[in-house]
Amino acid sequence: MEDNGSRTLLIVVIVVGLAAGAWLFRDLWMPADVPAPPPPAEPAPAEPAPTLEPLYPVAPIQPRDEGGELIPLPPLEDSDEYFALALIDLFGPDLDALLADDLLIERAVGTVDNLGRGRVPERIRPLGAVPGSFVVDGSGEETGFVMSPRNYERYDDVVTMLEKAPASDLVDTYRRFYPLMNEAYRLLGYPDGHFNDRAVEIVDLLLATPEPAGPIELVRDKVLYEYRDPALESLSSGQKMLLRMGPRNAARVKTVLRTLRGELTAPAEPD
Repeated sequence: MEDNGSRTLLIVVIVVGLAAGAWLFRDLWMPADVPAPPPPAEPAPAEPAPTLEPLYPVAPIQPRDEGGELIPLPPLEDSDEYFALALIDLFGPDLDALLADDLLIERAVGTVDNLGRGRVPERIRPLGAVPGSFVVDGSGEETGFVMSPRNYERYDDVVTMLEKAPASDLVDTYRRFYPLMNEAYRLLGYPDGHFNDRAVEIVDLLLATPEPAGPIELVRDKVLYEYRDPALESLSSGQKMLLRMGPRNAARVKTVLRTLRGELTAPAEPD
């Protein structure tokens, strides 16, 4: 069992949290329903299948400078400095020391995509290690191993960061950088994909993480720990991340995500 919960949660804060914020605007740019056109009198020539429309479209934001001129986004390959500054402005200067040196958007998007799978490869993570290590109780002989409650407090500061992130600023930052995020997502091998739709899937997956009653039993296979319960061991990397935080912190994260989902998927109020 790899213990990367703190930095992975920060990635969720940075990207999935931003994606959740974008739901607030989805009804503002979804096209109104229009009547279907009548069928043609004669069969139309065969055409390539159209690109699937996103389930949750995102309207990018285009900020202006003091003179009213649009501030263009940099190319994806030149975006690291801009994205890092935006994240530090959102989450504070302590984040700077944790950020990777390059490919920030590409790493963050790749990590979010992998939160629904069994493992997030180390090489794509946009954040470095945080202090502390995974803590277990028990000798592994007669008593076995259990996940120690002493492990959970390591995640308190990161969860607080999630709770304090201003929703309006998350939305603006996400909309600002979404074209680059979507470009990075398509470069992963989804040429017609929509990153926001994948991010929504991940939020729902995290909300569906089970909440075990009592201590979580572990087994050790050579070096790494695994969950004794096969149902827990089969969870995605993002869901295991929530388990490693402990029930209180996991509940705090779910509360934030649930609140966002409830408020940000509601129909937009008419002007």
